[in-house]
Amino acid sequence: MLLASSWIQINITSQELWEEMLCLKGLIVVDVFQAWCGPCKPVVNLFQKIRNEVGSNLLHFAVAEVDSIGALEKYRGQCEPVFLFYTGGELVAVVRGADAPLLQKTILKQLAGERKGLHGREPVV
Repeated sequence: MLLASSWIQINITSQELWEEMLCLKGLIVVDVFQAWCGPCKPVVNLFQKIRNEVGSNLLHFAVAEVDSIGALEKYRGQCEPVFLFYTGGELVAVVRGADAPLLQKTILKQLAGERKGLHGREPVV
């Protein structure tokens, strides 16, 4: 496995790492950013808080620079923060802007759906 994660975020720097990340089990929240503006730093504390509260190994946070990942080409040239939510390698939700209450609500909703899906019930998307 090539992914090197800190205790809170995985740093995705190439298409190869992007594809590997999509294979992770659980919910993956990706902060996509451009080199000239960087990832959204204010949400790191929110992610840490949520992860501490849910204590789940089914919840992953990542940052990915759009300029180095072909799959994120359509997000290039945007200056607003964009957060992508993936489960089972599929995009299940998008949040635009650093709206902490909306991010938290979306994370908890998608995580609940992921947990239900792993127990034989349909995921909530």
